[in-house]
Amino acid sequence: MNSQKGSTKLLIITLIIVAIIAGVLLMLKILNGQKEAEEVIATGGKQLQEIEEEKLPTTFSGNQRAIALMIDNNKDAWPQGGLNDADLVYEIIVEGGETRLMAIFKGRNLSKIGPVRSARHYFIDYALENDAIYTHFGWSPQAESDIKTYNVDNINGITESASSFWRTTEKYAPHNVATSTEKILEIAERKGYRTTSESKSVLNYSVDEIELEEGTEITKVTIPYSYLHEVCYTYDSENKVFIRYARDKQQTDWNTGEPVKTKNIIITLAQNYTLSDSENKGRQGLKNIGTLDGYYITNGKYIKITCEKSSRTEKTVYKDLQGNEIKVNDGNTFIQICPLNAEIVFETPNVEETANTNNG
Repeated sequence: MNSQKGSTKLLIITLIIVAIIAGVLLMLKILNGQKEAEEVIATGGKQLQEIEEEKLPTTFSGNQRAIALMIDNNKDAWPQGGLNDADLVYEIIVEGGETRLMAIFKGRNLSKIGPVRSARHYFIDYALENDAIYTHFGWSPQAESDIKTYNVDNINGITESASSFWRTTEKYAPHNVATSTEKILEIAERKGYRTTSESKSVLNYSVDEIELEEGTEITKVTIPYSYLHEVCYTYDSENKVFIRYARDKQQTDWNTGEPVKTKNIIITLAQNYTLSDSENKGRQGLKNIGTLDGYYITNGKYIKITCEKSSRTEKTVYKDLQGNEIKVNDGNTFIQICPLNAEIVFETPNVEETANTNNG
């Protein structure tokens, strides 16, 4: 009897020990599982964050302050350096039927850009809306006055050293001044300008490809600025970009020799007029405040838009005809601010269409 009781007691103790061990093992498994789950959640969250970061637009990204550089567009200045590397390029008419370009660079390290040319006052509006350091080589009387009035952070290369703004032997004066982003930022720091910026892009970039489903298909667009200067873009459907031509000549890069190309084109129709300044050189003014008509072109299609700018310092808002801000494909953009009466020609696969842009 005692032997039976002893065996029962031993069995009970054994079962208790087994239960305790099982419980400990179960607890360890739970804790280990929780740790693994936490690791999975953490890893998954990190991966999700990386995926989200990968989906952010790459154009006009980072916190380096943008540089707005005036670029000569006389035919003797061709080819120009840096246009393919610019986030935005503005083209606006100046005196004599010529145009001038202003390239916006953000977070770039470019060793030769230009040729750099003098400031015109209405380009300042677009430097300001991009929170950019406005860089030029000389200025018109109106530009000099407005830079002082609006306290524009600017760099006038004509007052800087020849090591920062140098004349190349590849072209002749005044179409041969080059600079670099490194030199511009060095000068900006010396002058005490901000070299970082949290300002958002003027354009509403999309990481998802914009196809303009309601748009009209085109193979080429021609934008006449004057009797002297006409710009064309032809569509490269394989690479989904537009190739730039000016005065029937394909534009190429000064440094690489590659064709100048762009993902997006925005056309803004604005009235220009001749200024009466102290030098009487026929310099132009621009009526660019208010709601202006325009077009957005990407991936071989175009739509009509409005271009709304409430003041010289405010960002331009580009909207479709339903009043919604347009989404723009991630990539570089040429903004063609052309005369109000320009007869823009869109060539479709089957038809040539002339846009009626004469709005008075």
